[in-house]
Amino acid sequence: MIRTVFAILLASATQSVADVSFLGPPIECVLGETCVIENYPDVAQSEDIADYRCGQKTSDGHSGTDFALLGFDQMNKGVRVIAAADGRVQAIRNTRPDQPYVPGTDLNGQECGNAVRIDHGNGYQSVYCHMKLGSVRVTPGQRVLRGQFLGEVGLSGLTNYPHLHLTVTQGTEVVDPFAPKQDNACSTPLQTLWSDTPKYTDAGLFTVGISDAVPDLIDVKSGDARRAALTPRDAMVLYAHAFHGNKYDQIAFTLTGPEGMIFEHSARLGDDQAELMRAYGRRAPDLGWPKGDYRGYARMIRGDRIIAVRHADVSVQ
Repeated sequence: MIRTVFAILLASATQSVADVSFLGPPIECVLGETCVIENYPDVAQSEDIADYRCGQKTSDGHSGTDFALLGFDQMNKGVRVIAAADGRVQAIRNTRPDQPYVPGTDLNGQECGNAVRIDHGNGYQSVYCHMKLGSVRVTPGQRVLRGQFLGEVGLSGLTNYPHLHLTVTQGTEVVDPFAPKQDNACSTPLQTLWSDTPKYTDAGLFTVGISDAVPDLIDVKSGDARRAALTPRDAMVLYAHAFHGNKYDQIAFTLTGPEGMIFEHSARLGDDQAELMRAYGRRAPDLGWPKGDYRGYARMIRGDRIIAVRHADVSVQ
């Protein structure tokens, strides 16, 4: 998500601010079990990127916190988006289709997709983005309570993976709920806007892709390793580029196709690694891969907690 929250939701708001922790979970999932925080707001005051702990779990100009599901099947079943605090609905959108964003597509200022904006009456507002088409269950002017059902996680707007993007604002200014003062100097902030602040980890996945051979790291970084299409006779290799892995962390791979599971594999780290790449794959079967769409997932696991997830798609033609 870019810094600018979509236009219809930038309504005026009271400027009196109560500096108290008031936000609860905005989504019904369990962090580390059924969802992960994939990205935080970008607090860097330059072209560099930095999350509130000076880590890399963000992207340039990212305006909110991304709560990512573990897979598309969860989205299809339905994962509830809920109000993070009491307030009044200011605006909604409920008309954008659920489809992966194609670079170059004009979203007409609707990068947030289907969404809800709530004024909490204390100087803060919250915006819930990328919701499922037709799922929004509130209307402008309606009062809502913390935990109230707003809609479901979807795939609308500027996204290619089902997740909830939560932006917190103060008027027209974006606020990082993890460090609203933005003066924590990379350490744990003394104050957050969360009633129960979600646990932070600096580890994550830069990218996941599918190729026709085990790629070199330089090609992974440049994007040259990624294949959008393969022939029935090509090998199929799923790779993951990760950062800040700890000894004993796992990278777990799954790949499915038109006829079901292709493989499951887990690679355990032998040492702490600031940057790493892992890959696993299969040669084509004797009769070749069936034509159709294939999807791979890589999950980064620490102990019994999932700390990052990304996916990749390829078609066999």
